Amino acid sequence: MYGVTIAEVIEKMKLKNLTPEIDVEKAVLSHPDVNRPALQLAGFFDHFDRDRVQIIGFVEQEYIRQMEMDQKKQVFDRLLAEKIPCLIYSRGFVPDEYVLELCNHYDVPCLVSEQSTSDMMAEIIRWLKVKLAPSISIHGVLVDVFGEGVLIMGESGIGKSEAALELIKRGHRLVTDDVVQIRKVSDETLIGSAPDITKHFIELRGIGIIDVKSLYGVESIKDTQSIDIVIKLEEWDRDKEYDRLGLEDQYTEFLGNQVVCHAIPIRPGRNLAIIVETAAINYRQKKMGYNAAKELYNRVQANLTRVRQ
Repeated sequence: MYGVTIAEVIEKMKLKNLTPEIDVEKAVLSHPDVNRPALQLAGFFDHFDRDRVQIIGFVEQEYIRQMEMDQKKQVFDRLLAEKIPCLIYSRGFVPDEYVLELCNHYDVPCLVSEQSTSDMMAEIIRWLKVKLAPSISIHGVLVDVFGEGVLIMGESGIGKSEAALELIKRGHRLVTDDVVQIRKVSDETLIGSAPDITKHFIELRGIGIIDVKSLYGVESIKDTQSIDIVIKLEEWDRDKEYDRLGLEDQYTEFLGNQVVCHAIPIRPGRNLAIIVETAAINYRQKKMGYNAAKELYNRVQANLTRVRQ
């Protein structure tokens, strides 16, 4: 897992830092979930998720308000002594001075959000799950084609970047060329992005590096994209059998997730951009419940039945 600094959380969630003397660049989160410490405020710390962001909402604040001052200090001393990554107050609530003193004592950043508790929890969990998701880097090109994320793979020099450039000229959007960073954000979703160094660049052999954003405008690039289909480019092999009907989908695996995969043989004269576009449209059509190969198979079966009768 990658770590996320509290400084990044503050910037992303637009939080107010009430403990500026604490170095939020060194405080690191490693868990994507959050916790509302209601039971901990009542003194129950068994199975406490101390590695999570701790959020004080309206209910917790009202419960604290009804405590005696000595009890308040005692429960917060116990909570902050657990070395939690940070303490966030929602709905613009401002903690009492003793809370800030304890936060500074235990080196726990104390933050305030103007959002409602539920909205803030949903947003921070969604963002952290992406940032902290398991990830790998692979060699390939990722393009958004008609809203579908198409990952083009193949040996170096086979024409991946050229195919991506033609797709860009046809109105589609580049996510990354050469290196694709893949994050597993759920058991069904893989998100691809570009390394910061190579973002928006394409390498064309014989020409060099081109900046897609500068040449074709901001509408030609995209920062992230789900990976929906994989196109594997390979040299044409006369002796190899290629799928000509597509009755059964083939899959490849990344981080335990299965992704539909098509092996496309390369020969002179084949328009790769049109093939990739067609594959993306066909994939979308299958998601909507129509499979052209199965429709053809059903027609053939129906015709054979009529002939036999």
